[in-house]
Amino acid sequence: MVKRVAMVFGIVFLLVGILGLLSAGGTSMAADPAPAMLLGMFGVNLLHNIVHLLFGVWGVLAARTFSAAKQFAQIAGTLYLILAVCGFLIPTTFGLIPIGGSDIWLHATIGLVLAGVGFTAKEGSAAPATAGAKM
Repeated sequence: MVKRVAMVFGIVFLLVGILGLLSAGGTSMAADPAPAMLLGMFGVNLLHNIVHLLFGVWGVLAARTFSAAKQFAQIAGTLYLILAVCGFLIPTTFGLIPIGGSDIWLHATIGLVLAGVGFTAKEGSAAPATAGAKM
């Protein structure tokens, strides 16, 4: 399951990064106010979009093995929980990336899902196929 979660989040991060770059103002470096708003709710700028693309590539690559996917989910989940807290304290990350407002609850949700999956993941083994099983 953790491999699938890493792949899904990786693809979503890639799509969000691309959509952010294509949005009006999505290639600006301003953070306060955010130059672009995805879905009219989430502030993004060039650096924010690059971060999403990097997390996306990391998630897709990590989905290839259980251990890499688990590590991705644990680390990315923890980082996103930290970002959620930082959104309250430094909503523009010192003028670099807009992470306040609606991004706070989004980062908290992403962090909880990824960390929850990552820290509870157990490597499963598929049941061996039985050749010539009688019915």
